[in-house]
Amino acid sequence: MSLATASRLLIAAGLAIALSACAARYQTPTAMGGDDDDAVCQGRGLAVGSPEYVACRKDRDVQRNAALARSDRRQRDLGEYMLNHPDRP
Repeated sequence: MSLATASRLLIAAGLAIALSACAARYQTPTAMGGDDDDAVCQGRGLAVGSPEYVACRKDRDVQRNAALARSDRRQRDLGEYMLNHPDRP
C-alpha cells in the first residue's frame, strides 16, 4: 500500500468516526428507552383517540423533551466548566 493510499484511508476513517459521533448526539436519551409511544400507550389499555390516550402521548412527549433539555444543559455546563478550569482534567 502506498503512502498516499494509507493517508487517504486514515483521513476517511477519521471522518467516519467524527460523523458518527455527530449522528449519535441527537438520539433519544436512554432514560426514555426509545420505546414507541403508540405501543406503550396502547399497552396500557388505552384506546387510540381517547382523552387518556392523548394525555399518555403528551406526557411521554413532555418527558422526552425534558430529558433532552437536561442532557443538553449538562453538556453545556461541562463545556463551560472545561473552559473556566483549563488546569483541571
